[in-house]
Amino acid sequence: MTTSIRRPRGPYAKTSRRRQEIVDAAVEVFSAGGYHKGSLRDVAGRVGLSQAGLLHHYPSKDSLLEAVLKWRDDDATAFLGEPVPEGLELLRGLVRLAEYNASSPELVELHVILSAEGTLPDHPLHGYFVGRHRNVIKIATAAFQRAAANGQLKPGVDSEDAARSLLALMDGLQVMWLLDRDGVDMAAHLRRYLQSQLTVEL
Repeated sequence: MTTSIRRPRGPYAKTSRRRQEIVDAAVEVFSAGGYHKGSLRDVAGRVGLSQAGLLHHYPSKDSLLEAVLKWRDDDATAFLGEPVPEGLELLRGLVRLAEYNASSPELVELHVILSAEGTLPDHPLHGYFVGRHRNVIKIATAAFQRAAANGQLKPGVDSEDAARSLLALMDGLQVMWLLDRDGVDMAAHLRRYLQSQLTVEL
């Protein structure tokens, strides 16, 4: 039996491609100018659209910013590798990811600003950040549980507590790094925390 993969065709395919072009342009604009300097007009100009034309695809700056944040999540997943590693290998990957993030300070700034604003229940990105928070905790908890099952986690360390502390450290280090880029090494701090929870070399 032969199974064919159906790909988007016609107007839907064109719309999908155009939306991706807009997100790619937005990543460039916000990476270069940051959250406040980057404008919808700048993004529209890069893809040959008017601002009104861009708003047809993304009806607000917040909706476009959410698409950029999701792109950043996908980029991080791709960086970690497919399939996403588990257990100790995932924890090692997160240290490398912290190093990688330091190459895009404007995107780190974008994430920090929007995640702080997104704590407000009526913020347009509140749902995105709540869902992302839960997903990261779930994945990190599973990594610590796998490490525990392999005898790589110190006795008495609770996997979910360790995962929450890990996320708090990752988010906090991004703020500290933005304030003092020469004095804060995100990857090194993250490595030291994880090493303190493990029985093996990270």
